[in-house]
Amino acid sequence: MAAITAAMVGELRAKTDAPMMECKKALTEAEGDMARAEEILRVKLGSKASKAASRIAAEGVVAACISGNVGALIEVNCETDFVTKNDDFIGLANTCARLVAENNPADVAALSALPLEDKTVDEVRSALVGKIGENMSIRRFKRYETAGKLTSYVHGSRIGVIVEYEGADEQVAKDVAMHIAAMKPVALSAAEVPADLIEKERSIASQKAAESGKPADIVAKMVEGTVQKYLKEVSLFNQPFVKNDKQTVEQMLKAANTTVKSFTMFVVGEGIEKKQDDFAAEVAAQVAAAKKQA
Repeated sequence: MAAITAAMVGELRAKTDAPMMECKKALTEAEGDMARAEEILRVKLGSKASKAASRIAAEGVVAACISGNVGALIEVNCETDFVTKNDDFIGLANTCARLVAENNPADVAALSALPLEDKTVDEVRSALVGKIGENMSIRRFKRYETAGKLTSYVHGSRIGVIVEYEGADEQVAKDVAMHIAAMKPVALSAAEVPADLIEKERSIASQKAAESGKPADIVAKMVEGTVQKYLKEVSLFNQPFVKNDKQTVEQMLKAANTTVKSFTMFVVGEGIEKKQDDFAAEVAAQVAAAKKQA
């Protein structure tokens, strides 16, 4: 009997989007014949999941779960905005957020392997792909377990924020979470802004300043001024508070005797390259296909 390797299982999963264990079972039944194993999965699981697997899932929802001092934020993607309103899809996202909080999986693969409804999370996801006919994927999550407190804010299911804080008034922390969703800071303070973002901003500022034709020392000051302005704009504590722009977030927190220790924000589809569909070409292709079948 042919040995079934992890590489073979991975190859079949990439082709069919079927759960890992189902791929291994199919390969075992097919005695290592990849084509036969793919056929077995087509019969067993249907073709929808495999057809959907190659399509870009850039829509989706963000879900949050907090229980005491443990919490999680997760992004689950799909192909179209229509599916983000589907109760089963939303339920999967909420369940996954809870499982992250409760089980502390190391990564998405570990989360996908957790038991759910007598199956695994990945098997439930794959079955839902087959039912709805759209590709779906668990993209990322962040789990918190803190000696402090946690609160969250999800805006229209597309932007989610979780805030770790210390203080007596949760509403203050929730206001900060709402502020983060609106203003999208990249770090708590200017000192914590990632170096690559600073260098990118410095490079752009240098190119613009060089075009001014001014002396080098003036150009250097212009660049530094632009960078410092950028740091204030993207660091949470330096931003004007959305509910009262007369004070910064840091000033507001100090007045409320509250400390924000960290935050995480997910924006659905951020960084995913979305496929640009040519609607007219798609319709023309469908008409042509219909004529061939007639």
